[in-house]
Amino acid sequence: MSTTTTTATATKNTTTDSTYIPRGPTSASLTFYAPPPDNSAPFNYVGEPPAGQPQYNFGEQEHKVTINDIRGKENAYTLDKDSFQALQHIPTKTTYTTFDSDDLVQQIYYPEVESLLLETIPGAKKIILFDHTIRRGKDSAPRKPVTRVHVDQTPRAAEDRVRLHVTDKEEAETLLKGRYRIVNVWRPLSSEPVQSSPLAFASAASVDGNDLVPVQHRYPNRTGETMGVKYNEGQKWSYWSGMTGDERLLLKCSDSRGLRDGDVAQWVPHTAFWDERTPVGARIRESIEVRALVFG
Repeated sequence: MSTTTTTATATKNTTTDSTYIPRGPTSASLTFYAPPPDNSAPFNYVGEPPAGQPQYNFGEQEHKVTINDIRGKENAYTLDKDSFQALQHIPTKTTYTTFDSDDLVQQIYYPEVESLLLETIPGAKKIILFDHTIRRGKDSAPRKPVTRVHVDQTPRAAEDRVRLHVTDKEEAETLLKGRYRIVNVWRPLSSEPVQSSPLAFASAASVDGNDLVPVQHRYPNRTGETMGVKYNEGQKWSYWSGMTGDERLLLKCSDSRGLRDGDVAQWVPHTAFWDERTPVGARIRESIEVRALVFG
């Protein structure tokens, strides 16, 4: 008979039941930002770096943190207060094989995401879905779960995204004068509960702006910006245990209203993490995140 001992600050895996779903508070080591040794501007290359350049030039620091489970408390969190929101019982026409094709993702899943955001986010009037990433936790996967604490956009990068994806320049400048947000919609590919490499996220209400460091995100044809996150013991970390295919986690990466008025949250640090309670033989984590510009 398998057992798993769990406390709010320590976990120990003793289970051999491959169907076990880790739940409840846990603790784990997360990877945080450390500045480049030479104090140069931090950067990260998307894809292969130029000859002689490292993939990224900044350092990393491991810190063990307590991570609380929001399962059963989903309604306590909002995009405006925490920069994340948990949604349940979401109808879908997708199947597991939908996500084997980018074309099917755009044809079947994108319309669902657009409708969900328009229905869920107060004031939303226009949605532009500008890309998606499928992550699979197996060695051969082109994109694996990211195990470094980060925020996907800086305010400057969000503004650049509007100009990049709104092709009418006059419309783009008009939209930039109103409220615009970048929201990621995260879900597992399978209907089976997530067992391994769950996503941890820190409530924006607990994150000091001084903990966030702009990092150049260098694409082959342009340079964006993400944010590295320095460790701060005041950060409050959570995860959503056993997420299934009819659940959606909204992660807000930027909000122009928060930047201008300071009355709403702007961003949510997040990362995949290894839970020591993960059973032997657990399903690999497979997920998709769709990134959206939300206007209004």
